[in-house]
Amino acid sequence: MRIRSMWTRCWALMLAGSLLACGTPTPPAETTAAKAPAAQNEADSSLERLPVTGSAITPQPMVSKPPPQAIVTQSALPPPSPAPVPAPAPLARPYLPSPAPTTAKYSAFADNPWQRVSEQPVSTFSASVDTGSYANVRRFINRGQLPPRDAVRVEELVNYFGYDDPLPAADEAMPFRVSLQQAVSPWHAGRGLLRIGIKGRDPARSLLPPVNLVFLVDVSGSMAPEDRLPLVRAALQLLAGQLREQDRVSLVSYANGTQVVLPATAGNQREQISQAIQRLQASGGTYGEAGIRLAYEQARAGFIAGGINRVLLATDGDLNIGITDPQVLKDLVETQRRAGVSLTTLGVGSSNYNEALMKKLADAGDGSYHYLDSLQEAHKVLVQQMRSTLETIARDLKLQIEFNPAVADEYRLIGYELHALKREDFNNDQIDAGEIGAGHSVTALFEWVPRGGAGNVDPLRYQAPKASAKGKAAQELAFLKLRFKRPGKAESELHQLPVPRLSLQPVAQAPTELRWAAAVAGWGQWLRGSTQIGGFDAEQALALAKTARGEDAYGHRVEAERLMALSAALKPRP
Repeated sequence: MRIRSMWTRCWALMLAGSLLACGTPTPPAETTAAKAPAAQNEADSSLERLPVTGSAITPQPMVSKPPPQAIVTQSALPPPSPAPVPAPAPLARPYLPSPAPTTAKYSAFADNPWQRVSEQPVSTFSASVDTGSYANVRRFINRGQLPPRDAVRVEELVNYFGYDDPLPAADEAMPFRVSLQQAVSPWHAGRGLLRIGIKGRDPARSLLPPVNLVFLVDVSGSMAPEDRLPLVRAALQLLAGQLREQDRVSLVSYANGTQVVLPATAGNQREQISQAIQRLQASGGTYGEAGIRLAYEQARAGFIAGGINRVLLATDGDLNIGITDPQVLKDLVETQRRAGVSLTTLGVGSSNYNEALMKKLADAGDGSYHYLDSLQEAHKVLVQQMRSTLETIARDLKLQIEFNPAVADEYRLIGYELHALKREDFNNDQIDAGEIGAGHSVTALFEWVPRGGAGNVDPLRYQAPKASAKGKAAQELAFLKLRFKRPGKAESELHQLPVPRLSLQPVAQAPTELRWAAAVAGWGQWLRGSTQIGGFDAEQALALAKTARGEDAYGHRVEAERLMALSAALKPRP
């Protein structure tokens, strides 16, 4: 009996060992090494609990798995042949917003070159009262950046400011008066600087003709940021608050499609106008062409004979549906201009801002182009300068100046590169030019080299020498001619006057308005990286500007001084 019991026990032990070697599940790999001793002890103690009869044990199929001890001592075994492993799924990367690509568009141009008076004595260009470049430059500097070269148009920086030039007399036939000032150039002591100032008549606001105004607002998805549609809504609220009972205002929006948000409404219905403006929301594409056409339809429906009929376009210029060709859109605007409906543009935005299109459309529409970088700028354009923004007192204003070769060897026009005209365009009334609004100031600056002075352009070899200045010729530096059309007239009028030759005084002793214009022009050329101003820089521009602040009722000149100081800090020194 004892022998049988021992035999039964030995048989059970042998069977249990075989089962442990062949069929015991392998622990997870990541815990095997740490728990091997405990597992071995547990296996040993379990032998005492195995049944003595084999009826309760189910045989397991033989599988070729290494015993637990082999896992513990892997380094002692040859490495197994690697089995094919499927490629792991790509790891999910955390979302990192990439900077928006910049697609802003500016019209490229080169600075006006020096001209020999004996070879090219005449300069012809269109007047401009656009100010968008200054506000855009301010946006860049306030963000800690210097503006792109082509975003800086010197004449728009200079003409951003009002100038205390004399107004035309009440009984004067001309709608503006011309002022002439001269001094030594602030960046070249041996050269002169000529300022031509034009000041438009500024009647009382109560005398403003009835206004038929169409707000055309881009409500596409790109207009959603705070500096776009929300700013436009606030700006239009400011303008709507200035309208009178005899005025009419409509509101048209465009995105994927177009919509008349508000039909022609009396200007004193402020609550109704305000609610319509606040309903504007941004989404979808930019069907600008259809929006422009619908706005002109509204303007024609509410047309006021003898009044001001104008579309006010507010957009970032990012057209992507329908006709987007700038020339086609320009032709459309010109056709409507000839029918008596003008166009003013208000640009907003940054990364996708199409300034080139905004300026082109405004020029074609007998209007001005402005850039809104803040509600303060909107207040300047639409409230402080509402009359000059809306009412035109002189159309297609062109300037032509002929320098006297007996007095000057060379000259250059500072700015106005995008407004250059051919000499024969001056007398062609079919050629579009700039508009002057009520109370507008226009400044044009010329730098010139006195006869015999150090110039930039070599004279021609076979050119006959010019006689010395005598008599009347000795008293004139140049001869200035201006052409313009009165509103509603198709034929232009000619105004002309000599530019006297004066004894040049240092710029520090020049009239205040010349000093200010020279400081801003020098700063603008420095921002463009001009090679024509020697070592003149933003700090010198600031020093000159501080002597010419004048009355500065709205603080615009003080702000410009701050921008000059900031830009000087941003410019890396060589």
